[in-house]
Amino acid sequence: MNTSDVKPGERVKDVRFTRDTLSVDLVDGRTITAPLAWYPRLLHATPEQRAHWRICGGGYGIHWSEIDEDLSTEGLLRGAPAPYGSEQVAILVSSTHREKARQQTHAPRQRHARLVEQVG
Repeated sequence: MNTSDVKPGERVKDVRFTRDTLSVDLVDGRTITAPLAWYPRLLHATPEQRAHWRICGGGYGIHWSEIDEDLSTEGLLRGAPAPYGSEQVAILVSSTHREKARQQTHAPRQRHARLVEQVG
């Protein structure tokens, strides 16, 4: 982003999601809404991962550390989708998260089964 193009009102105020859209409220009162399909990492992220965002770049960017995604208000205002190749990374991140969740879900049952075997 060219610093001469930066406008104070274009800083991020809030970020919201629906099932298929990303909405970013700006300090100047505008709201930018874009389809989640434009941002595969966000599309494939869980609602919990989407909720863990922070403002960066002096207020002109949004960062999701869990899914390694960064968006700028400049790009959002231009209507710029994620660069080519982001979808493959998003699918990999999503499958890794699902595997970790599956392991956490099954781990208590496996521990319980081992305890039953030891006692029985």
